[in-house]
Amino acid sequence: MEWIKLENKEQLEEIKKISTDSPVLIFKHSTRCSISGMALDRLRRNWKSEDFEKITPYFLDLIANRSLSDQISQEFGVYHQSPQILLIKNGESIYDDSHMGINYRDIMSKL
Repeated sequence: MEWIKLENKEQLEEIKKISTDSPVLIFKHSTRCSISGMALDRLRRNWKSEDFEKITPYFLDLIANRSLSDQISQEFGVYHQSPQILLIKNGESIYDDSHMGINYRDIMSKL
C-alpha cells in the first residue's frame, strides 16, 4: 500500500481540495503502539490496488508529528485518538474510527 506521508499543515489544505473530487483517507499511526500496528497491518492486507482509484490514502506518524495531529483534530472536528482513521470528503470528515474499530470494509462502505 502506497501512502502519501502527511508531514506539514499545508497538506491539510491540499487534502481538502483533493477531497472535493475523490475521498481522502488519513491514517494517524503511533509507532509506539501495538494496536496501531495491528490496525495498519489489517488495512494493508485488505487494500486492493484498484482502491487507489477510489481513495487517496495519507499516513501520519504521530510520534514525529504530534502537533499536526492536533491540527487535524481541529480542522476536521474530531477528537484525537491513536490509531485513528478519518475519511475526508468535500473538505469534511464524514467518518472516523479508532483502535480496533478501524475496518477496511467499513471504510469502503462509506465511499
